Amino acid sequence: MPIDFNSHIYFVNNNRPFLQKLVNSNYVANRPVNDIFIKSVQNDGIKIEKKSFGSIEKTNQTVELYTLTNKNGASVSLSSFGATITSIKVPDKNGKLIDVAQGYDSVTPYEKSPVGHAGGTIGPCANKINKGTFKLGEKEFKLDCNKDNGKTHSHGGKEGLDVKNWKAQVLKDGVKFIYTKKDMEGGYPANVNISVTYKFDNDNNLSVKYEAETDSDTILNLTNHSYFNLDGAENASENSVMEHLVELPNSSKYTPVNDIAIPTGEIKPVDGTDFDFRTPKRLSAMNKNGYDQNYVIDGYDGKNLIEAANVKSEKSGIALKVLTDLPGFQFYTANNLGKAEQPFGKDGKRYEKHSAFCVEPQFFPDAINTFDEKPILKKGDKYNRTIIYSFKADN
Repeated sequence: MPIDFNSHIYFVNNNRPFLQKLVNSNYVANRPVNDIFIKSVQNDGIKIEKKSFGSIEKTNQTVELYTLTNKNGASVSLSSFGATITSIKVPDKNGKLIDVAQGYDSVTPYEKSPVGHAGGTIGPCANKINKGTFKLGEKEFKLDCNKDNGKTHSHGGKEGLDVKNWKAQVLKDGVKFIYTKKDMEGGYPANVNISVTYKFDNDNNLSVKYEAETDSDTILNLTNHSYFNLDGAENASENSVMEHLVELPNSSKYTPVNDIAIPTGEIKPVDGTDFDFRTPKRLSAMNKNGYDQNYVIDGYDGKNLIEAANVKSEKSGIALKVLTDLPGFQFYTANNLGKAEQPFGKDGKRYEKHSAFCVEPQFFPDAINTFDEKPILKKGDKYNRTIIYSFKADN
């Protein structure tokens, strides 16, 4: 169920939209501008810089890194490889800029050691598909099973969207990444034109807009897989995120799963369980094994942005609010990080287990086979979904 996205609407910290004033009316939102580009929004400069992020060894393609910086010096860096968030620098309670997103300094670790899908655009179908099979009409499709010892297809498989080099268009206030998925690429049917548009404003709100059109019926379930540590991504040690306070204010239900994290089809209340974060709770006081769980968003209608998560670090004072128009989200506490094959991160440290958390708005896991709300994109329809990551700091 698509919604319209108004590019002249921005969100401030109270999450109420306001109308932006364009300094130069000759530049219209979503119109690409040439090369090196500094354009103003509401008399406050949003600077966009481009540089090389290295080359893909497999194809020798150059990967570009775009950095969006607002008037306060806060910034978001985005790689064309995977349309990936590589860095988010926002001020803490003392005004010091802190990078709260795990990531790497060049494209090489993303290409050669893609552990955890860090910051990537996940698809064509995020999360798991049981046995890698699904039907559209009477036709069955089989995808590669890259997870759970060959029992499930996960996050688009070995050739998912997070390991593709996307084309980029620079906008006056953001960057739009474009990728055309070919028919049966990765086993998914249809030629699908996909775009991800990132915009960052002066109130430290990062909007992520997903759009797509297809030439025949297919499935599509897109999300972002950023790993956050609100004390700073350099805090890479095990359990370093477990003192964060987590609130999932509109999740009174969750989807129980089997031993390989495939939903049973039930939707159960969180009451009396370790999944109940409707009021703020410290992660260390809850399930010490961490979380990798899909939550149902109360009041979902596919049209309105609903608050999915609030996470705060008392140490830094940084709080992250996540809003979306998707039906659910995976809440994940980096349970599987810390593997020996994992590359070192931006600060020369390996990201360890429970060193970060993810909030991944999406359709439910295995929704195509299990639930009524299915991620089917039909020919003639438009996929149009949004995630907002909103940052602020409290003293």
